[in-house]
Amino acid sequence: MVLRLQHGKVNAIDSGLLEAFSNELEFTKDSSCKAVVLTGYGKTFSAGVDLFRLLESGDDYVDQFLPAFGSVLETFFLFPKPVVAAINGHAIAGGCVFSSACDYRIMSLGTIGIPELLVGVPFPPLALEVVRSSAAPQHFQEIVYTGRTYNSEEALKRGLIDEITAPESLLDRACEVAAQFGEIPQKAFALTKLELRSGAVEHAKHSAQNIEVQRLWRESTTREIIRKYLQKTIGKRPPD
Repeated sequence: MVLRLQHGKVNAIDSGLLEAFSNELEFTKDSSCKAVVLTGYGKTFSAGVDLFRLLESGDDYVDQFLPAFGSVLETFFLFPKPVVAAINGHAIAGGCVFSSACDYRIMSLGTIGIPELLVGVPFPPLALEVVRSSAAPQHFQEIVYTGRTYNSEEALKRGLIDEITAPESLLDRACEVAAQFGEIPQKAFALTKLELRSGAVEHAKHSAQNIEVQRLWRESTTREIIRKYLQKTIGKRPPD
């Protein structure tokens, strides 16, 4: 089964996308499909959290969005069926986190990375653990601290992706890998995936940093840094 992130121009992550994605995961979990391919719509896999929505909606939205993001990410990270990412374009911040939560990542176009610290927001503990699970250990701190976005060759070296392919063959190749994973007995795969990942989830859920992360996302100074980041990267400063 192919699931496609399709939300606005760059498939940005907001409460609406999270709700739709959660519903699709629930349906797919109970369906007869043996494996899933996750890809994006248009020229972008996902540009990450919708920062404009974050600024416009205020503290109540932050208080609702962060727990929802964590819940969906946990469900996806522990999803009992194989998931292959077909990264069709830029996978930035939350987009990179979603791709890292997959079991295998194939990239054709765009860049990938987690510029959260450049944006001015701290990582929710689970998001950090998800990226840690896929990144090469010797490059993990570089990926986090520099906030760089990498082309496909650089991303392959750092463990953010597993394979590079041409744009015209991306979906076919992702479906081929998904079919191979789907031949693994489902109960054995699901249990092994849980054994590999449940420790990271439990560590993140019990982290004392969750409350502090949410507090910092709400701060006025954080919002100002986000405005400056958006002005620098897209040439448009959101209203105060």
